[in-house]
Amino acid sequence: MAAQDVLGQTARLASSSALLQVLFRVVTFGLNAFTLRYLCRELIGVVNVRLTLLYSTVVFLAREAFRRACLSGSAKRNWTKTINLLWLTVPLGVFWSLILGLVWLHLLEVPDPSVVPHYQAGVVAFGLSAIIELLGEPFWVLAQVHLFVRLKVIAESLSVVSKCLLTVTLVILYPQWGLYIFSLAQLLYVSVLVMCYVIYFVMFLGSPEATKKSFPVARVKALLPSFVEDETFVNWKEARLTWSFFKQSFLKQILTEGERYVMTFLNVLNFGDQGVYDIVNNLGSLVARFIFLPIEESFYVFFAKVLERGKTVKDQKQDDVAMAANVLELLLKLVLLIGLTITVFGYAYSQLALDIYGGSMLSSGTGPDLLRCYSLYVLFLAVNGVTECFTFALMCKEEVDRYNFVMLALSFIFLCISYFLTHWYGSVGFILANCFNMGIRIAHSTHYIHHYFRESSHRPLGGLLPSPALLLVYILSAVLTASSEVLFCCDKGWMARLIHISTGALCLAATLVTMFCTETKLIHFVRSQ
Repeated sequence: MAAQDVLGQTARLASSSALLQVLFRVVTFGLNAFTLRYLCRELIGVVNVRLTLLYSTVVFLAREAFRRACLSGSAKRNWTKTINLLWLTVPLGVFWSLILGLVWLHLLEVPDPSVVPHYQAGVVAFGLSAIIELLGEPFWVLAQVHLFVRLKVIAESLSVVSKCLLTVTLVILYPQWGLYIFSLAQLLYVSVLVMCYVIYFVMFLGSPEATKKSFPVARVKALLPSFVEDETFVNWKEARLTWSFFKQSFLKQILTEGERYVMTFLNVLNFGDQGVYDIVNNLGSLVARFIFLPIEESFYVFFAKVLERGKTVKDQKQDDVAMAANVLELLLKLVLLIGLTITVFGYAYSQLALDIYGGSMLSSGTGPDLLRCYSLYVLFLAVNGVTECFTFALMCKEEVDRYNFVMLALSFIFLCISYFLTHWYGSVGFILANCFNMGIRIAHSTHYIHHYFRESSHRPLGGLLPSPALLLVYILSAVLTASSEVLFCCDKGWMARLIHISTGALCLAATLVTMFCTETKLIHFVRSQ
């Protein structure tokens, strides 16, 4: 497939995934706002922090390394060996579910049964849901490599909608069920997700469309693990790369979910405070989840397809190098401007957003300060997602192994900083520690990118430099909106709030107009792709 075609399909995959994440987050926020009025915040804290951490840890440790290894390289490969390798995620998931389930049941603090009933059933259900989801991993990787955009959108949309409908119904009818509600909803979510992929491939394989596309798998039976005479069970090159990524993914999970591990294992916040933190954290991560994550996932596939892993820039096709450098530069500029916009306007509108969303329970106390810090953290997330996306797509096995040692040291430092900052600044300390963590990772990735392109004429890191005019507008907007918050928000009535909102709208309009006038190359890229 030509590099230009890959770029077009990747851009469509990223935009579709972004729209999908919008749906997820809108539904999740609506669900949180709804459940806050029916259930206690302690129950929400256990579900959204403790049990979701169990599920995400099992899934991440069991499949992340396999995904990164199997998404690299060409779609033309021995798919029998790749599928065999992907099925190893299931026994690995069973192993992690058993080990971590015992830890969650016997080593961690158990919630008060009168406040949060059926905790043990919740642990079993969330661990089982992780195993069920791993059953669909070979189907997911096949769909991702061949850029089946519509399948991903439909599957994940149906699963999220099903989960939310069941949750709302049970919360209204049987609020006393406690964790049974969220356990059943989680099991329904993963079951619908896997079944969508299975049903699609059962119908697709052997069809005229599959034949027309020369799809590498001809029968449904070929999607099951199988032995081939006189051949190894798996591709050992992929297997060794998977092992390298596994060591890295273990550390990355600690860095990604570090604050939740600190909350879960060190008890620095009670379950009620964990619930408030999680709600504010979800609100703050809205843009990161529905824009930055789809871009990172989709363009990882693009860079891995266009450039060959482990080769220097001189050994690559120069047309592909030029395209990759141009795309990287524009992606960096895009996420930087989104991040700056969130940082500038998020500072002045955090308290108002929380007051509208959850009332005084969220807008009083540390909630606004937490969301303000998260607005800054979004900027770090934006840059880190794209720089690591390129870096991980190009690193050879030896470079991945070296990076694992860096991640090991960073993981230890991050956990220590999280613990101390939380004791000094409460939940805000988690966000400050994450900013430090992302800053170090950005420094490593930008160093790799600079070193990779140093023997060429391309300088994609120039995308991290906004135009002076746009930077000036951002500074003026920050001053005006912060002053407006002091004068008009948030206990002076709705008329004052409307003035504050109008001030922000005018500043945002001025920012967007300046952006369209100064960043014409970026605007053309977004419109065309």
